[in-house]
Amino acid sequence: MTILVLNGPNLNLLGQRDPETYGTQTLKDVETVLKTTFPELNFIFLQSNHEGDLVDAVQSARTGTIDAVVANWGGYTHSSVAIHDALELVSIPKVEVHISNIHARDEFRVHSITGRAMNGIITGFGIHSYVLGVEAALHLLSKN
Repeated sequence: MTILVLNGPNLNLLGQRDPETYGTQTLKDVETVLKTTFPELNFIFLQSNHEGDLVDAVQSARTGTIDAVVANWGGYTHSSVAIHDALELVSIPKVEVHISNIHARDEFRVHSITGRAMNGIITGFGIHSYVLGVEAALHLLSKN
C-alpha cells in the first residue's frame, strides 16, 4: 500500500519557522515518524513551495499506484482553488493535516479551501497530526 504525503510552502523550514507554533521537529522527522510507525506502508514524500508541483502530484494519484493522500497544504490551504480542483478529480482517500490548530489562529487561516475536497481534516496535534492522518486514510481504505 502506498501513501502520498504532500507538504506545501514553507514546510521545508519546519523546525526553524515559528517553533512556538510549529514545534522544533523537522519535515525529515515527520518522514521518520511515519516510516517507523507504519513500516508496512510505502510512502512517497513531496514538499514544494510551488503550487503547480502540488497540483501535478495530486493528479499523479489518479494513476492507480497511490492508495491515499495525506497532505499539509501550508498556506495553500486557504487560497488554492487549483489544488482544490485537482483534488476533486481524485477518488482515493484524502486527508488534510495541520500541525497547528488552524481554527485557533488568524481569521484568514480558519477557512480551508482545499479541505472541501478532502475526506477530512486533522488539525492541532503537532507532527502527530500526520500519524493520525495516515490512520484516518487507512480507516477509509478499510471501509471500501
